[in-house]
Amino acid sequence: MRDRKIASTVIAFLITVILYATAVGQTPKATFVGSKSCRACHADTYDSWQKTRMANVVQDPKIHPEAVVGDFTTPNPLVTFKLDDVAFTYGSRWKQRYFTKRGDDYYVLPAQWDIQKKRWLPFHVEKGTDWWVPHYGESNMERPTSTLCDGCHSVNFNIETKQVTEWNVGCEKCHGPGSLHVAHPTKQNIVNPDKLDSVRGNDTCIQCHSQGQPVGNPIAGKYYDWPVGYLPGARLVDYWKLEELKPGVTGFYQYADLTAHKNRMQGNDFVQSNMYHREIRCSDCHQVHSNTVSNLRMPSNALCLGCHTKENPAGLKGTVSEHTHHAEGSKGSQCVACHMPKIEATIKDSFVSAHTFRFITPAQTEQSGIPNPCTSCHADKSTTWATKELIAWTSVSPWRVAQ
Repeated sequence: MRDRKIASTVIAFLITVILYATAVGQTPKATFVGSKSCRACHADTYDSWQKTRMANVVQDPKIHPEAVVGDFTTPNPLVTFKLDDVAFTYGSRWKQRYFTKRGDDYYVLPAQWDIQKKRWLPFHVEKGTDWWVPHYGESNMERPTSTLCDGCHSVNFNIETKQVTEWNVGCEKCHGPGSLHVAHPTKQNIVNPDKLDSVRGNDTCIQCHSQGQPVGNPIAGKYYDWPVGYLPGARLVDYWKLEELKPGVTGFYQYADLTAHKNRMQGNDFVQSNMYHREIRCSDCHQVHSNTVSNLRMPSNALCLGCHTKENPAGLKGTVSEHTHHAEGSKGSQCVACHMPKIEATIKDSFVSAHTFRFITPAQTEQSGIPNPCTSCHADKSTTWATKELIAWTSVSPWRVAQ
């Protein structure tokens, strides 16, 4: 009830400002007003979004003690800090990191919790990894989140004041500043990524789900690891350059075939794909207002086969099991098992899905070491065995699977 009263007050104030600006002949400029201002008209969407990981990336453990998933009760030599030192938790699915505040900035503490395996691991970005490491000191306490993290974990991060409209991925992170829309809702005064062309629509997601650096780095003498200045509806390429990929090279960011080697590179993968070329959007598969696994619109096979029908030149010509040569409903008959293998590291020994949608052959494993889905699952078999099996399948090109 209190939030609704605040929203009503904000709306009344914004209408007054707009009417005044119009009266004196000025064109009012949209400003950020926070997600709570959207709830009055979009209650169902707001309530659903509020439960998502997007809406809860960072949490203050003093306000939300339930957000803490790491074990702070059992002594561990890696954990050299106390829960009282934690200003924010970050993450809730694969890993949880812990930010402490010093002065007007936040810093990542030196231990992280592996959520899947329920263990502590060290956290320190080593030399020879991320591009920004040479520009910062060796200690975590010399690497502020304001330049390296916060722009993607907040709405309207101000690089001069280090203040935000709100923490987490709020409505305006994807829809742009909403004051004009809140005061007088029309389709023309708010950004809807689904109504943009596919490049700018996908840019809304790629702004944070990619590795790269700002076009203008350094900015005021500082090196940022997020697209400073970008707003939804703009062209991301004007603010952000993706990490340079080098064919045939396996490194921190990539495998030799240009598939990403680490997490937060879904965008780097996706722009290489036929899907992206055919103007498929992230939002065709992901509903970010939903709290389903990975925000998927429906379970993976149902999602894929909704488009890859028999009528589609890129669709199945028979049953799923005829295509995969695995039993219907088995792990090997999941589209993502072969076309989105979990090979991109998010934390030690935990991996997330590739987004190039390419099938990685056993021959590519032999050539460059990139993991292929066949022997990743059939770990007791060799790449020679896998290649021989694939060539025997009459439903695929023997030339393609042998390369």
